[in-house]
Amino acid sequence: MSNNALTVENLNKIYSNPKTKKETKAITNLTFEVKEGEVFGLLGPNGAGKTTFLSILAGTVSKTSGLVNVWGFDLDKNPRQVKASIGIVPQEINLDAFFSPKQLLELQAGLYGIAKRDRITDLVLKMVALESKANAYSRSLSGGMKRRLLIAKAMVHQPPILILDEPTAGVDVELRNNLWNNVKKLNNEGVTIILTTHYLLEAQEMCDRIAIINKGNLVALDTTEQLLEKIKIKKINFKVKEVDLNLSLNMKGIQFKIISNKLITASYEKNSLNFGEIINYFNKNNLKIEDIFTDDGDLEDVFVQLTKH
Repeated sequence: MSNNALTVENLNKIYSNPKTKKETKAITNLTFEVKEGEVFGLLGPNGAGKTTFLSILAGTVSKTSGLVNVWGFDLDKNPRQVKASIGIVPQEINLDAFFSPKQLLELQAGLYGIAKRDRITDLVLKMVALESKANAYSRSLSGGMKRRLLIAKAMVHQPPILILDEPTAGVDVELRNNLWNNVKKLNNEGVTIILTTHYLLEAQEMCDRIAIINKGNLVALDTTEQLLEKIKIKKINFKVKEVDLNLSLNMKGIQFKIISNKLITASYEKNSLNFGEIINYFNKNNLKIEDIFTDDGDLEDVFVQLTKH
């Protein structure tokens, strides 16, 4: 087997409406691979095709054409092995309120046909730091605990690939950090992570590589570092002693914006000019600089640039 945990080649999904005889392309010639052991981000605006793709992996939606290979198993030829190779953590919290975490994991293991002697219920509960709540009603768990329990459910059959669909939607900062610590721990133990999220800073911090899809098409696929290099505009914030709000600042290749009587922003294309030229220009206009904040942009800028969202 290759070092790819997931391989997708020329994947297409077309929805047909028999009444109107119209076709909607949800995914068009999607091609990428996820390497074994990495944290891979799958990003895109609403309607980009992310949910359709995850549904194809889960087996709830049939693809129109193309190849999907999961952990060495072809989706068409070995659908059961593909399902056994992935654990999906859904966006919605769908837990039975009257079952305990231990009962839920035992039930999930039974659905996968895992013999009682081979179950790892206690180990999985420990991995997500829920061993102390093993026998409590699920309804008594906090929001963060319920999220971790969803991860535990997805791990009962020990899949090599864990798919997280918007795992921190509606979760506060503390619980989000706690959740990501658990995910990092699983990844360090060899689990390949595929992540969809609308929190782009989160993806920037967590992912080794990122694919961005828009309207069913792959518009970017690279390491997080290389994607950030694609940002061409550099922004600098200058805190000044005082500036006239009606002052006109003009310099070739630079867009100045006076935010307040103490703040000016300058935007220009990277490597197009020497930073010292801006300083000299400020000095000529009697603008005393008190502080400087640079902004090389983040993944959100890349996302907006590529998807126009």
